[in-house]
Formats: sequence, C-alpha cells, structure tokens
Amino acid sequence: MSEPREIRNLTLAGFMGVGKSSVGRLVAAELRFEFVDTDELIESRTGVKITEIFARFGEPAFRKFENDLVAEMAGWSGRVISTGGGLVVNPDNLASLKSHSLVACLWATPETVYQRTKHQTHRPLLQEPDPLGKIRTLLAAREAAYKNCDVLVNTEQRSVKEIAAHVLHNFRAAVQHPPRM
Repeated sequence: MSEPREIRNLTLAGFMGVGKSSVGRLVAAELRFEFVDTDELIESRTGVKITEIFARFGEPAFRKFENDLVAEMAGWSGRVISTGGGLVVNPDNLASLKSHSLVACLWATPETVYQRTKHQTHRPLLQEPDPLGKIRTLLAAREAAYKNCDVLVNTEQRSVKEIAAHVLHNFRAAVQHPPRM
C-alpha cells in the first residue's frame, strides 16, 4: 500500500497566461505562505531575462535551470510555487513536485490564452508569425502532463478570486486527507 504524501507546498502549473502568478499571490497571502515564481527566481539567480536565456542558450539550457530548481524545492515548506508552463512536462519534475506539493494545473482554451498573451513581449515561445497556432501545438503536446497534475482548474470566465478560492479548497482538503504516492 502506498504512503500518504506530505503536502507542505502548493504548486501551480499550467500554460502561460492562465493566471498562475495572479492566483498564486492571492493564495499565498491567504495561507501566509511565501510566493515563488520559478521564472522570476531563475532570472534573479542568473541575472538574465528568460527571453535572453532562450535567445542566447536555447530552450534546453532554460529547462536545465528549471530541473535544478525543482530538485532544490524538495526541501521547501510553506510556499506557493508558480511554475513555468513547460516545467511539469518533464515527468521527473512532476513526480518531485508531487512528493511535497499539491500540484494544481490551471487551464484555458488556446483562444483565451492567445487573448491574454497577445500583447506580451516576454513570452519567447510566442515570438513567431502564428502565435495562436504555436499555443495550440504546445497545449496539445503538454496536455497529458497537465492532466497528470493533482487538480485541474478551469480559468475560463472566472475571476482570479474565484480561481484562488477553488485552489484553496483543494489544497486544504489535500492537507487534511493527503493523496497517496
């Protein structure tokens, strides 16, 4: 029989533009947890913007930074972690996060993601002629990983407060009745 998981953190996964940072900050304040955005932490530690990491060193270098950070997170407690959109695609990353976190995946349709991100220039994966097509392709490629998260939360036509309340409910339930490994 598998052991119950020790839920010490809450991780928000999902595609860019679904509200991970906005929801994460609200949830962290409510729980009195520290809020950590993995992209911001990588930028802070490297002194290089994510767009520049992609341009100068490529996506594999960025994913290596993410993987190293995930390994460090295993020792964390009392944090709400907002991940980059592709972080949980690596099954080892997702398994590691699940060892200490409830992993909630926020999602939205490709069209909604496009509407929310089309004017943002800090999205390196969307700097191409057909960003909506790229969103559709990436979401399709990541769908299985996102579905392996503990909780899926639809962000369509919901306020940040509503989404945060849903995430909080699931987190508190998981702390009281931890899922098994």
